[in-house]
Amino acid sequence: MSSTSALPRQSEAHSRPHAPGRPSRPAPSTGPAPSVPRTQLAGRFRGDLTTDQWWWSPELFELHGVPAGSVQPTVGLLLSHAHSADRPGLQAALRAAGTAGVPFAREYRVLRMDGRQRTVLLVCEPETDPAGAVTALSGLVVDVTGTRDTPPADEQVHRLETEVEQLRSAMASRAAIEQAKGILMLLMGCGDQVAFDLLAHISSHTHRKVRDVAVAIIDSASGHNPLPDDVRDILHDACPPGRAPA
Repeated sequence: MSSTSALPRQSEAHSRPHAPGRPSRPAPSTGPAPSVPRTQLAGRFRGDLTTDQWWWSPELFELHGVPAGSVQPTVGLLLSHAHSADRPGLQAALRAAGTAGVPFAREYRVLRMDGRQRTVLLVCEPETDPAGAVTALSGLVVDVTGTRDTPPADEQVHRLETEVEQLRSAMASRAAIEQAKGILMLLMGCGDQVAFDLLAHISSHTHRKVRDVAVAIIDSASGHNPLPDDVRDILHDACPPGRAPA
């Protein structure tokens, strides 16, 4: 099964105007990684919908029982390891995320290469460009096998809901940082690491969280809100003449 059969390409998504955004990259390389509240095996993924390039962390390969790097990860590979009864719902959720930008958390069963079955929780957060078009999907897949055995049902549901919110919050922060880096790379003609270093520099000198700086840059680029004065001043000093944001 190819990834294009499971998710529409960018041209098949909502016909929203596409503005210049982050350069396509199959795998995030910098910035804080989302934390997992407990010690279960957890793997990360990111799929660039503009290029149909997908990236899995080594832990996600391990969770599926597939040797890391032995196969090109795709959304089709992810779906092929889902239990047949769970696959349609997972595919529909991924499609909604890729076309309408709907984030989701879904529990399903994974059938590993060695035949063992695991229960996982997948949390997916869409990434958008400044115009609001969905450009990528990123998230976590957490092995929750066995966590149902001891706690009462209501406690278990509450714990999972808390985990989902923590994971989604962490991924939303990462998505904003990745998007702001793309804007800075476009403005400055710089690389990924320089853009992240600039975000960290602004955060340090304005006493804001990196995510808050990223959101301010995104809001300014999309025309929603002007940049705060202190953030704008630093960007004016850092950007080449004539390219600094207003």
